[in-house]
Amino acid sequence: MMMKYTDKMTNKLNELLTKNYDAEKGYKKAAEIVENPKLKQFFETEAQVRYDFGHELKSEIRNFGETPEKGTSTTGDLHRTWMDIKSTFTSNDEEAILKEVEKGEKSAVDEYNEVVNDTTLPPTTKRILTKQVSNIENTLQNVKNFEMVLS
Repeated sequence: MMMKYTDKMTNKLNELLTKNYDAEKGYKKAAEIVENPKLKQFFETEAQVRYDFGHELKSEIRNFGETPEKGTSTTGDLHRTWMDIKSTFTSNDEEAILKEVEKGEKSAVDEYNEVVNDTTLPPTTKRILTKQVSNIENTLQNVKNFEMVLS
């Protein structure tokens, strides 16, 4: 039996949604660990951004008449780069934390682009995803700037 198009699209969006849950968690965790106030603020802001992204994705999934994922997924465990911000990190590991964040955001950009490049994407969905991915790319640049300042 052929999978319905909306199912396929919903699966992809749900995967991105899960990634955003993971990223939000990762940022919150990072914000708790670091002492640098600028960095803490940056991580807190990004956690909120990813929370908002999640909401946009959820309503897009509902627009397809489908059900959004509830939380971080089990399928996401395989490539869950984001949750590598372990409790073992200490506040003086800021550079290491930023490296993890960078890794997480790079993989997010790749995953987003994979979906964005799907020519069958509805225009509204494409617009939302394109906006989100360019935001993540800016974040990535900010992370690199922080790394330069700290090193």
